[in-house]
Formats: sequence, C-alpha cells, structure tokens
Amino acid sequence: MSASGLDVIGVGNAIVDVLAQCDDAFLAAHSIPKGGMILIDEDQAKDIYGAMAPGVEISGGSAANSIAALASLGGKGGFVGKVAADALGDIFRHDLRALGVVFDTPPLEQGPGTGRCLVNVTPDAQRSMTTYLGAAGLVSPADIDEALVTSAAITFFEGYLFEQPVARNAFIKACAAAKAAGKRAAITLSDSSCVDRQHGAFVEFIGAHVDILLANEREAETLFESSDLNVIAERARKLCPLTAVTRSEKGSILIPRDGAIVEIAAVKPDRLVDTTGAGDAYAAGLLFGLARSMPLEEAGALGALAASEVISHFGARPEKNLAELAKAAGLL
Repeated sequence: MSASGLDVIGVGNAIVDVLAQCDDAFLAAHSIPKGGMILIDEDQAKDIYGAMAPGVEISGGSAANSIAALASLGGKGGFVGKVAADALGDIFRHDLRALGVVFDTPPLEQGPGTGRCLVNVTPDAQRSMTTYLGAAGLVSPADIDEALVTSAAITFFEGYLFEQPVARNAFIKACAAAKAAGKRAAITLSDSSCVDRQHGAFVEFIGAHVDILLANEREAETLFESSDLNVIAERARKLCPLTAVTRSEKGSILIPRDGAIVEIAAVKPDRLVDTTGAGDAYAAGLLFGLARSMPLEEAGALGALAASEVISHFGARPEKNLAELAKAAGLL
C-alpha cells in the first residue's frame, strides 16, 4: 500500500484488546489498580483472562486506536508496531489494513507472542487494564522506515511504549527523520504511573524532540508537578510548542507556546458506557485537524467529538463513521 501523503503515523504497542465487564471485587481479587494500567507476565495474563466475564476481542493499543479513529475521520494513517508471526498477529494486521492503514512492520518470527491487554470495565465506566506486552514491546530502530515517517505530516508516539529502552531509541530515530523533513512529532503520555516512573526521561525527550504533547489532567499534573492549571500552562509553554490537556467532562485545553489558551468544550454522549479509548480518539481528532492545518479550535473540537462517540459504547474504536458525524457538526 502506498505511504505517500499520510496525515499521521502512529508508533506504539500492537495489542489485541480483550474487554469485559466486572465489579470492584474482581479488581481487588486480582490486585488490579482501578482506572490504571499495569504490566503482567504471560502466566498472570492466562490467570486473569480465564477469570474474566465473556467479552469482546479486537485489535487495540493506544496509538493503533488513534490511527483507526483517524481513518474513520477520513484521514490517511500509518502504523509502526510489533506483532508476532501468530494468529493474533495476523488478526491485528488484517484489522488495521482493512481500515486503509499502512502497516508493514515485519512480524517477530521467534520469541514472545503478540501482546494483549485485558480491559475490565466497572459499572462506573472506569477501565482497568492489565497488559502482557509480548512482541509489542520489541519495536526497535530497525522497524523505523524513514520514508514512511517523512511521508506523514505528524509522527505520533505512544507513552506506554516509551518505557521500553530499545523502543525509545526507535522514537529518537523517527524524530530525527521527521525533523529533517520539516515534519512534526507528537506524543501522548498514556498513564500517570508511566509518567511518574519515567519523569526525567519524558521531560528530556519532549523538550528535545516533541512538537505536540497530549495528556489527561492527571498525567499533566504528574509531568509538570503541579495541580494548578496556571502553573501547568506556564511549564508546558516552556517545554513544548503545543500541549493538549483533556479534562473529561470539563472538556480540554490547548496550550500553545505563544498565544492564549484555547478551551474546548466536551461533547456529551447520549449515554456514557465505557471510557476506554477516549484519549486515543481525542488524539486522532486533534492530530487529524492539525495535520490538515485547521485552527486549534476546530482541531480540538474534532478531538472532543471523536472521544464522545467512543465513550458512548463498549470498546475503544469508533462504531459510527466519524467523518459523517463531523460533517453533521459542521467540522468537516
């Protein structure tokens, strides 16, 4: 598939999501932190999976979810991520390519299997994730196709994958290619505990390489070491040319290095079912808008619209055509 003229490519964990409903007692029984994400080994993955309620299985991973939502908006996307040469890997690859996404990363022939994320959703719509990375964490600089990077307006990195040292080197290689071509790099912080563990490394990487930073409120507070939005904005401007902070039902704010903060209203869904993928969908809308040179207000509104669709149903990817919703809302 041709990679010419892409809007965004995502670099992230290639994960198959397994989503099911549960109660708080289930989380406690399996030592799963509510609303967070922890890494588990293969034995733990088998144990939790065996105890989960019936659910759905779908190709996932944060950056891959964003690229899927971008495709639903009518954007042209690509993805870099590692799957194994196994059945789950074949499913993941087929799902992305069926959306028109360029995904040509060679599979891992020997070693761990394709990664999976066990997502247990409580009645309050909080999702608690346990992730077996498997092959997903083995993205390396050799997997970075510089021609693919330079074909895209924005290269988008997943914070979860940043924790893997070899993958971090892949990020740096991709950033160098993007910068040399006059293109932009973006990253989502993914999880506040991830930010806490990698705080210094995140600050260094963002300051040196990133043009667009995405975070939810808790992640931003952890990175910028303050709960005061004014302090967060001041520190964000010093660190990155553009920072987006999502605030759930309070909407989001876009903080440019120069100029006033742009406030984006949340789009209320008809029914809140599952917050899984809300940040991924928001990133898709925002980055699509920025890749197409839309004003910040419009790009942020696309993000809010995409997030609203995703939280209105079970699962992390859009069920309705986002381009049609955006057209109806006057955003496309």
